[in-house]
Amino acid sequence: MRDSSTTTQASPTLHIVEFIALMALLTSFVALSLDAMLPALNQIGEALQADSLQQVHLTISVFFVGMGVGQLFFGPFADAMGRRAAILLGLVIFALGTVVCMSATSMDMLIVGRIIQAIGVSGPRIASMAIIRDIYVGDAMARVMSFIMMVFILVPMLAPIVGQLVLNAFSWRHIFTLFLIMTIVVGCWFFARQPETLRKDNRRPFRWKKLYASCLRIFRNRTVMGYTVAMGCIFGSFLSYLSASQTIFQTFYQTGDNFPYYFAALAFAVGLASFFNVTMVMRVGMKRLCRIALYGVISFSLIFTALIHQWQGLPPLWVTIVTMFCGFFFIGILFGNLNAMAMQPLGNMAGLGAAIIGSFSSLLAVPIAISIDSYIHTTLYPIGVGFMIFMSLAFLAVNFAERD
Repeated sequence: MRDSSTTTQASPTLHIVEFIALMALLTSFVALSLDAMLPALNQIGEALQADSLQQVHLTISVFFVGMGVGQLFFGPFADAMGRRAAILLGLVIFALGTVVCMSATSMDMLIVGRIIQAIGVSGPRIASMAIIRDIYVGDAMARVMSFIMMVFILVPMLAPIVGQLVLNAFSWRHIFTLFLIMTIVVGCWFFARQPETLRKDNRRPFRWKKLYASCLRIFRNRTVMGYTVAMGCIFGSFLSYLSASQTIFQTFYQTGDNFPYYFAALAFAVGLASFFNVTMVMRVGMKRLCRIALYGVISFSLIFTALIHQWQGLPPLWVTIVTMFCGFFFIGILFGNLNAMAMQPLGNMAGLGAAIIGSFSSLLAVPIAISIDSYIHTTLYPIGVGFMIFMSLAFLAVNFAERD
């Protein structure tokens, strides 16, 4: 596959601060759509007469199934029609899904709305990544990605708190009203300020035959696929925590309305890791940082599992928070760097590449998360053991990607 260094880069047109803020908001639609709902899961289950706790958790995990499908569409679309068209179309679809969720009368209808939302949010997620790749490469790209992660980490920190406030003042349906307002504001900002970054002579017209050939080239690239599998394993473990976080904090630990603050504290660990990455990635390099973080996250999973065993399945809340904070710090380092390293060889195939990377890692992560969550009943054993197994598999996948 052609090395990305031969690709003509687009020139930045926005001030770096505005560019980072805009890209961070576009990519944060995923976090907003997931985390603002968390405090309302019990009320949603009761209002829509959910069959089980697992069906309620499905409103979180199924989101990534929709994203997996959406990314496969928006990747080629972004390469053929341009980044702006992909983002604007995605925001429209996301808004339609939000309206379906607002008017849901059953869990099935809500899940359909969530899938539509997820398909739509794939447009901004994929195309914003491609815009960044159009302008930046290598360690500079990783640095911008880390800045973006540092900005949009405020969303998972604040979204559950905002969701709880909306829930207290209105109802769970108005959380989706918040999504709709943000869609309109960010869409107008993007439309007015960010020009197209993919030149017409670099676009790839959509043809099934070419799509198939491009997919084969990407799937046969050991570096891309190794890092992508690693991301899927890491994200699947993290998604198992995310889907069950309300159950863990409000049911196991009885934190009540304080749940969003504990959730925010752990989200801060990822933001802190991103800040650390910004300062170190240009000095140390992506690969070395990832290697250190992988050793750290495997050590965390072993220690956490041992602590769960020590306290017969449920350590004190402060022990869980401190241990998870350390583990999530290492995960935060891995998220931005692994994605940047997987995108590095893709050149003008950035849109399709981002689609396959995002889709494949998401579709791998969802069954991992569902399988771990299916064992969560009264203890944290499944979380600890799940992290231990899949972080080790991620380590093997990175070794495969970097094998000479």
